[in-house]
Amino acid sequence: MRCPYCYHNDSRVLESRASEDHASIRRRRECPACLKRFTTYEKVEMAPLLIIKKDNRREEFSREKLLRGILKACEKRPIAMESIEQAVDAIEREIRSEYDKEVPAERIGEKVMEKLRAIDAVAYVRFASVYRQFRDVETFAQEILHLLDSEKIGGKKHEN
Repeated sequence: MRCPYCYHNDSRVLESRASEDHASIRRRRECPACLKRFTTYEKVEMAPLLIIKKDNRREEFSREKLLRGILKACEKRPIAMESIEQAVDAIEREIRSEYDKEVPAERIGEKVMEKLRAIDAVAYVRFASVYRQFRDVETFAQEILHLLDSEKIGGKKHEN
């Protein structure tokens, strides 16, 4: 590995350590020429995953875009950032295990609704209202009633 200080083409690994989630390796290195130390990270490069939009356009999967959409639905709700990040991790893991190269956008939307439904009913309804493009109040109310019925069956009680 090239030294970022003197650009010498070699370095020595002093220490290697896996990250907490075991998704990357942190390496402490030293340059034999200038003796400065620096840190590098090594992680698996995932093959790009393409999202098939409703109009059949292809767009590269963006974890950041997924996170932004979920954050918007969860805005001003008492939801820990850790819960949101876990949901994003789970969605990405699931779609990468189910699809090799391309995934329909609808499938991602359904997975987001599934995760939000388990986290917060209000965030779920917010996301569903945009995702499903409710055209009138009646359709919106039907979705809320469906959510309330499923919570009664599942024994989950939601508090505002």
